[in-house]
Amino acid sequence: MAASAGGGAAWSPGRSGAGLPSVEPARVRRPLGSRMESLGGRGSSVLVATLLDSWWLQDVAPGPVPERGAAVCGQLPCSDSGAAAKLLKAVCTHCLQFPSSALCCTQCRQVRLHSTEWLLPDSPVTSTLLNPVALFNAIIPDHHAEAFAPPRLAPSGCVDQFVEGLLGGLSRWDAEHFLFIAEHGYLYEHNFAFFPGFPLALLLGTEVLRPLRGFLSLRSCLLISVALLNSLFSVLAAVALHDLGCQVLHCPRQALCAALLFCLSPASVFLAAGYSEALFALLTFSAMGQLERGRVWTSGLLFALATSVRSNGLVSAGFLVHSQCRGFCSALGVRSLPRQLCKLGASVLLSVLTVSLPFALFQYYAYSQFCLPGTVLPIPKPLVQLATDKGYRIAGGHEPPWCSWDLPLVYSYIQDVYWNVGFLRYYELKQLPNFLLAAPAAFLVAWAAWTYVTTHPWLCLTLGLRRIKNSESLEKPDAGFLSPQVFVYVVHASVLLLFGWLCMHVQVLTRFLGSSTPIMYWFPAHLLQDQEPLLRSQETVPWKPPAGDFPPGQMVPRNSIVGLLYNWKTCSPVTRYILGYFLTYWLLGLLLHCNFLPWT
Repeated sequence: MAASAGGGAAWSPGRSGAGLPSVEPARVRRPLGSRMESLGGRGSSVLVATLLDSWWLQDVAPGPVPERGAAVCGQLPCSDSGAAAKLLKAVCTHCLQFPSSALCCTQCRQVRLHSTEWLLPDSPVTSTLLNPVALFNAIIPDHHAEAFAPPRLAPSGCVDQFVEGLLGGLSRWDAEHFLFIAEHGYLYEHNFAFFPGFPLALLLGTEVLRPLRGFLSLRSCLLISVALLNSLFSVLAAVALHDLGCQVLHCPRQALCAALLFCLSPASVFLAAGYSEALFALLTFSAMGQLERGRVWTSGLLFALATSVRSNGLVSAGFLVHSQCRGFCSALGVRSLPRQLCKLGASVLLSVLTVSLPFALFQYYAYSQFCLPGTVLPIPKPLVQLATDKGYRIAGGHEPPWCSWDLPLVYSYIQDVYWNVGFLRYYELKQLPNFLLAAPAAFLVAWAAWTYVTTHPWLCLTLGLRRIKNSESLEKPDAGFLSPQVFVYVVHASVLLLFGWLCMHVQVLTRFLGSSTPIMYWFPAHLLQDQEPLLRSQETVPWKPPAGDFPPGQMVPRNSIVGLLYNWKTCSPVTRYILGYFLTYWLLGLLLHCNFLPWT
C-alpha cells in the first residue's frame, strides 16, 4: 500500500509502520457474503450480504483482513483517503482502536463485516428459539386462557397439523390477532389495536410460499412466514443495533457487546413469535442509524414505517425534532435568525407529520369502515357467530360511540374499553406479580437514566443542545454509554418507561422497551465493560477463557458473552446479575409463552 499524502511508510505484510512492530501476514478470512452463501444457497443470504455491503459500508474498498490484535488499523496511512474518509471517525472493530494521526485503513471494510459473523449462523435469535418452542409446546399442556381464539375455517391436512405442532407455539396471545388480520383482514373492532405493518409483511411472506399452497393452508403458510421473517428481522435488527452503537458510542466493544445482548434479549420469545417487535426493532434501529449519518429523509421514512408497525413509533418523532433543534443551535450567529426560525418550524412540522401519517391513515381507515355508509364486505358465518358469542363489534352494525367524538380515534377507544388501559388503572393489588415481572427492565432503564443524568447534569439541563466552544472541541469526548450523543436515547427510553409504568399493562414493559430503545442493551454492555475484569482485560490483551474450561478439540468462543458464561464462577456480581436476568427471562419466555401461560 502506498504512503498517503500525510507521509508515512507504506505497509505490506511483515513490514512495520512508523514506530510499530512488524506485522505477520494476515490470515485472510472469507467475507460475510461468502460465508452466508455456504450456509445454503444464494437467495436470501446474498440479499442480506448485499444489504450490509450497500447500506453499511458504502464506497470503501476491500482488503485483506488482519488478525485480531494486530497493530494495523488507525495507525497506518491509507493510499485512498477519499474511500477511507467515511471511516475517519469510526473505530476499527477488529483491532478496536481509534484512528490517530492517519486515516483508518481501507482494510476496515472486511474487518467490520467480520465483526458481524457472530450474528448469522450462531445467533440465539435464529438457531436456539424455534426448537425449544416446539419442544415446550409439545410436552407442556396449554393453559386455558381467555385469549382470542377464532375458529379455523379451512380444513387442515396432515401437513398442516405437522406445521401447527411445530410452529403453533409462535401463535399465542397477541400473535393470534396478527395471524387473523393477515388471513381475514380487520373484521372486528378490537382488531384495530394491532397495526397493519406486520400483517402486511406476513402476507408478502406467503406470496413467496405460494408454490406450497397446494398442500398447505393459508394459516400454515402464515406460521412459516412468522418463523422465517422474524428470524430475518431479528438478525438484521441486531446488525442495525451494532451499527448504531458504533456510530453513537464510539466504542466498538460496547457496541458489539450490546448487539450480543440483544441476541439474548429478555424479550427474545417475542422476537421469534408472531409479534411485531422484531420488525419494529429493525425499522427503529435502522432509522436511528440513518439519522446519525445525517440522512434525515431516509430516517423519517423508516420511522414512519415503524409507526405503521407499532403505535409507540410516534414517540420517535422526537429524534427528528431534536436533530433539527441541534442544527438550529449550531447555526445561531452564522445565519439570519428569522430565517432559521422559519426553517426550524417547517422542518419540525414536516417531521411530525411524516412520522404520524401512517397512524392517521390507519385511524381514517377504521373510521371509514365503522362510521361511514358503504358496502360491507361479507363475513363468514363462523366468524359472525364468534362476534355474537363474544360481543365483538363488526362493521355494518350499530355505530360505535367513538364515531361521534371530535377526534374519532378508534385506537384510544379500544385501549380504553377493551383493554382498560389508562393512567394508573393497572395499579391494583392483584397485579403485583405483573409489576414484579416488569421490575428488572424498569430498574435497568431507570438506573441508566440516573447514571447519565448524574454524569452529565449540565448537558441534560441544556437538553443536549449546548454549543461546544472551540477549547472544548479539542478535548476528546466521552466514549461508550456516557457519550454526549446518547442523551436523546436516554430521554426516549425514559419517556417510554414512564408511560409504560403508569399507563400500560405493565407486564408488556419488557418487550416494549426491548424492541424500542437501545438503552436496554447499551447500559448493560457499559456495566459489563466497566465492572467485569475479564472484559476490561481485553482493552490491552485479547482475552480468551482458560483452555481448561473447554473439552479437548473444542474451539474457544470469540463471543465475549459466551466466554463469560463459560467463566461464570469467576465473573463479578454485576455480570452475574445482568446475564442471569437476560438468561432467566429468555428461558422463562420460551417455557411460558408458547403454552398460554402469563408471559405476554
